Amino acid sequence: MLTSLLTTLALAYAGFAALLFLFQDTLAYYPQIGREIHSTPREHGMGYEALTLATPDGEKLDAWFVPAPSVQTEAHGIVLFLHGNAGNIAQRMDSIAMFHRLGYSVLIFDYRGYGRSSGKPSEAGLYQDAETAWAHLTRQRGIEPARIVLFGESLGGALAARLAAQEQPGALVLSSVFTSVPDLAADLYPWLPARWLARMRYDTREALTQTRSPVLIAHSPDDEIVPFRHGQRLFKTAAEPKAFLKLAGGHNDGFIFMRPEWVAVLAGFLREHVEQ
Repeated sequence: MLTSLLTTLALAYAGFAALLFLFQDTLAYYPQIGREIHSTPREHGMGYEALTLATPDGEKLDAWFVPAPSVQTEAHGIVLFLHGNAGNIAQRMDSIAMFHRLGYSVLIFDYRGYGRSSGKPSEAGLYQDAETAWAHLTRQRGIEPARIVLFGESLGGALAARLAAQEQPGALVLSSVFTSVPDLAADLYPWLPARWLARMRYDTREALTQTRSPVLIAHSPDDEIVPFRHGQRLFKTAAEPKAFLKLAGGHNDGFIFMRPEWVAVLAGFLREHVEQ
């Protein structure tokens, strides 16, 4: 009986490990959460330009370019917004409005398979999507890299960090971002050989070793999905100049726009490193 029980447990363990290995995409990407575009920046008092960004491999990405307030003669800079692994661009309206109030234009887009964008998400595909958005700003709009702020939240932070390592934006801002997928998997599934099972990398920390742009790391000690130590390790890895902003609340609660003092820290950081 004991042998039978141990065999059953071993098979269940192996089966769960196999499922984790085979179905990682369903655990990493949640485009089905809020696929509808329920509002646009115009309903929130912001003008915008609807765009379709074409990737080199033929995907069409739904995007918005939200210019800085018209009362300003020139934007302080341009934010390339790389959102997290769930929902779509319409669900980031508060963040867009925050940057708009700070005098920044914003380019935000949905990854392949998200919102109204074509295709299916993958690590290589999302990297290409981020590069496509960067190329739109620098080549088609002629914006100097030093005027671009890469803002990445959660999964988007891994994309932003990799892009910052390849290019040299004016600043990199990472909010609630993990060090890498294998690291996060090991935290979430400590009873499995999760690092070996992880097919995705999204190695934010490695990208930071190659990044020379000013970096702001924002993270909450209360984050129940991406442990606070991930943010601490990213901050330790980043080269100077850098800053750390301690948030509060869970992973889906601790957004920078939620408290005036957090916005003030972000504004000061951008003022120092981008608005020159």
